[in-house]
Amino acid sequence: MTKLSDTQAIILSAAAQREDRIALPLPESLRGGAAAKVVGAMLAKGFLQEVDADMRKGEPVWRETGDGHGVTLVATDAGIAAIGIETEDATPAPAGATNAPTEEPAPETPTEPKAAPKTRTPREDTKQAILIAMLRAESGATIEEIVAALDWQAHTARGAMSGALKKKLGLTIISEKVDGRGRVYAIRD
Repeated sequence: MTKLSDTQAIILSAAAQREDRIALPLPESLRGGAAAKVVGAMLAKGFLQEVDADMRKGEPVWRETGDGHGVTLVATDAGIAAIGIETEDATPAPAGATNAPTEEPAPETPTEPKAAPKTRTPREDTKQAILIAMLRAESGATIEEIVAALDWQAHTARGAMSGALKKKLGLTIISEKVDGRGRVYAIRD
């Protein structure tokens, strides 16, 4: 069985219980950009497809196409199979399907390796670039020095080091207590 997030499983389970397999409405907690991201991933995997909504039947609309027509989301056979429900026969895609799944290689078939993720590099003349320069200096920097140089609050400086520098950029930040100066932070490669 395919690995699904809890949200994807809920959407597909609800669609499987409907005769027309319409995946709308989405869960109440899923709104805006989060809904678009989850649905986009499910469309890309072939678990859902976009189909012209029949407004006369009152079918829910996922998005409007711009020409006055609406599009709804329908669970595909692959989507139903992903939650462990076997379909009797492969039903043809409903008329108007716009994002029907394409033929994909079998799971045993090796695929091309994915490209390595882009390395994040900070722009020059930003507060983050200044912070990195301060931390790369031989003497490092204290929170007080960072706060004064960047006009930040102390918690912002700590958060930037922890989040942006350590987690996103993968830099190694060390800290040590220095007599007469306090805790000093530095980047060490």
